[in-house]
Amino acid sequence: MLDLRQFYINGNWCDPLEARELEVINPATEQQIATVSLGTSEDVDLAVKAARAAFDEFGYSNRETRLALLERLLEAYMDRYQEMAEAISQEMGAPIDFATSNQAACGNGHLKAAIDALKEYPFEEQLATGRVYKEAIGVCGFITPWNWPINQVACKTAPALATGCTMVLKGSELSPLSSHLFAEMIDQAGYPKGVFNLVDGLGHEVGAAISSHPDIDMVSFTGSTAAGIAVSKAAADNVKRVTLELGGKSPNIILDHDNFAQAVARGVTSCFGNTGQTCTAPTRMLVPESRYDEAVGIAESIATKTSVGNPSSSGNHIGPLVSASHFERVQGLIETGIKEGARLLAGGIGKPEGFETGYFVKPTVFAGVRNDMQIAREEIFGPVLCLIPFRDEADALRIANDTPYGLAAYVSGEPSAAEKFARRIRAGMVAINGGDQGFDCPFGGYKQSGNGREWGEYGFEDFLEIKTIA
Repeated sequence: MLDLRQFYINGNWCDPLEARELEVINPATEQQIATVSLGTSEDVDLAVKAARAAFDEFGYSNRETRLALLERLLEAYMDRYQEMAEAISQEMGAPIDFATSNQAACGNGHLKAAIDALKEYPFEEQLATGRVYKEAIGVCGFITPWNWPINQVACKTAPALATGCTMVLKGSELSPLSSHLFAEMIDQAGYPKGVFNLVDGLGHEVGAAISSHPDIDMVSFTGSTAAGIAVSKAAADNVKRVTLELGGKSPNIILDHDNFAQAVARGVTSCFGNTGQTCTAPTRMLVPESRYDEAVGIAESIATKTSVGNPSSSGNHIGPLVSASHFERVQGLIETGIKEGARLLAGGIGKPEGFETGYFVKPTVFAGVRNDMQIAREEIFGPVLCLIPFRDEADALRIANDTPYGLAAYVSGEPSAAEKFARRIRAGMVAINGGDQGFDCPFGGYKQSGNGREWGEYGFEDFLEIKTIA
């Protein structure tokens, strides 16, 4: 049993001002694995004061100092890499092989990308009548989710540390093991006191305190669109900068081409990855009417062959959903799909056979889905795929863009035709024929999927203010 009741403030682990505790549950066993404290606005105040004091020096540190610290942080991360993978597997149910190869790899991936970008980033530019400086924005507040826990912590903290910002982090109370481990790494790397601060708590308390705090200059939030709207409203009175990475309902358009069957199979597998708990998951598969029955058969076959297993076991399987409440939400949306008249090909309501304990869910595929159905419009955040037919490419483009979201999209087809199609999709990221963007590429979306961009050099921009000296 881990004791995570202390916060990391001003370079020290300290008790919360008010003793309020929350059990952290392993979603596979439904057993408590840790205890975390729930902070208050007063705890946030202490963390912000520490960050504000640290900014007076760290905000004007040179590139070489920040680069050396980031490199030491990367070393600390790699020294404890397997610990991070195991923490993520326990706290949110990612199978250990997936946690090791994908989840934990995001941490060092973002640190390395920030290091590479920092080495050459142009913080100054001479124009004809003045010199332009890009300076650290100040104290940043980070609110991160549970589904890719260290990914979201690292992709926010790495560029902030690279540009000279100080920060207060509220990780998810459902997955605090990874953020506490990251705080230990920050300490191990030797960052000055107050540069990085960690306060656990609930969104409507600690998250709201961060969003509305007058001495926080910028807030970066990842989570649901509804919560992102609340963050923006809370931040509005202080006119602070807000960046949001929110929900998605990504279309996966399978054009008629020679590798059609492979593309369908790849799309189903990708949808089920991380038990569907990924904002960019290709949950709407659009296929030509002329090949719809073929796609239905492939999707049904892949779904029935998808294994569900314990996160602690090695192998290629999916794990549980993160919590009891999220399990009930996903079950409710599957039931809604059935009531809406969609045809259930695989999966459905209830737990897989042999998994009475844990928040496990059946890999589910619906056919006969219309784009106006709730299951086609709402982010389910579970291993649930909707198959939607289209008449021609114009119809496919209309369906793909007919969503309030615009985070990611996927296109399979002849490369030149697929790229032409991709340019017309209103989404921040489009993968063609299974392409996978690296940590150097910008991550973010259009419409209600948010604003701002994260990852690599593009992730620096939201942490910088622009000053002209003429």
